[in-house]
Amino acid sequence: IEGNQVLNLVGVPYKHQHYRAKLDVVFQNKTPTCQYRGVGHPVACAITEGLVDMAARAINMDPMEIRLRNVIPDDAYPCSGISGIKFEGLSHQACLAKLEELMDYKALRLEQAALREKGIHRGIGIAALIELTNPSAAFYGVGGARIASQDGATARFDPNGGITVLVSVGEQGQGTEAIYTQIAADAVGVDMAQVRVVTGDTDVTPYGGGTWASRGAGIGGEAVLLAGEALRANILSVAAIILQRDVQELEIHRGDVIDIASREVLTPLTEIGRIAYFRSDLLPKEFTPELSVTRHYAQRDFPFIFTNGVQASYVEVDPDTGFVKLLKHWAVEDCGRVINPRLVDEQIRGAIVQGIGGAMLEECLYDSQGLMLNANMADYLVPMCAEMPDIEVAHIETPTKSSKLGAKGAGEAGTAGAPAAVMNAINDALHPLNAQVMSQPFTPEKILKALGRV
Repeated sequence: IEGNQVLNLVGVPYKHQHYRAKLDVVFQNKTPTCQYRGVGHPVACAITEGLVDMAARAINMDPMEIRLRNVIPDDAYPCSGISGIKFEGLSHQACLAKLEELMDYKALRLEQAALREKGIHRGIGIAALIELTNPSAAFYGVGGARIASQDGATARFDPNGGITVLVSVGEQGQGTEAIYTQIAADAVGVDMAQVRVVTGDTDVTPYGGGTWASRGAGIGGEAVLLAGEALRANILSVAAIILQRDVQELEIHRGDVIDIASREVLTPLTEIGRIAYFRSDLLPKEFTPELSVTRHYAQRDFPFIFTNGVQASYVEVDPDTGFVKLLKHWAVEDCGRVINPRLVDEQIRGAIVQGIGGAMLEECLYDSQGLMLNANMADYLVPMCAEMPDIEVAHIETPTKSSKLGAKGAGEAGTAGAPAAVMNAINDALHPLNAQVMSQPFTPEKILKALGRV
């Protein structure tokens, strides 16, 4: 699956006519490995963006300019990429323009040139990217894998006026429960404090695909929205009978049933819950309150809904030691509707740190017998806070039209673009010295070898 993803993603997001690729799968007697966060994306992005920078140097064009000229235009969608994958709507031009402004690109280039005159070698690397999110059954289902592409949510109105939401997508630290709380609260019309979200318990939650492939917000979130809206309609139907009002005149706002026209509070939801659960004798005999609603959602319009973005890295390389100092990193992301900006920003930052770890530090080392030498946390290097640059995140929002919520995934874009951006930044710094590194991780030893100093 990793290699297949690489073949599909190399070359995007650029417009070009010719593409041919070959995949070789190699069996090794080494430590078993599996898919990494952003399956295939970091490799495909590094190949593509490395080639774009090489092309820019070959024709003496600025790396930002060559990208602005050659990405698929924002008004060209929907369209298909060179490998046949279908895009609903991306925003590469807008993201590049936002990045140029965010990092003050022209001023940074002037600073870089001035420092080179003093023998300080800094580099700027750019990487445009896409991320496969919200997968449909056309991905795994076609191959016969029993992995559900749909997810479900049950929204329940409780006697105390609160809302309980049970979702098939699990919480693993991404902030899933927080965004489901937001979505449900907004859909029903209550405060977030009145919502309780239950995930992970497959005995009580609806059946669904779970947490994978950046689908929690786009698919699970849509199921929560649909269930919440349906529950709200049911609560209002009960309220209309109790208040002897037309349901079209009523709305739920911050836990109260109000008159839409006057905004007058008519009754709290606690009173609706009391009557519906404990005094149903006050309701018409033929009326049964439906206070628990389940809705399912599967994305069917495209095999995937694509997130896109662009990242940039600013580094300083010491040609005497080969050490790289990461000075600043920027990311502009378009993950559709942003539900919780703080959570999305931290998802992106965390993934960028993970991507930087792969680019600069992480490596499985073996002896001649195939024995792994650094299979412990003392010798296997991972990024630490003190080594990471400041990471600035900005957003462009292009909601997907395949759902009411409009959300796309955001969990893997950071790892997709960070290695390529860092690689291009290092090579930009090394270019005046006629050196280039292409093999991750970009260790001091590899840089010194490229410079011919070891």
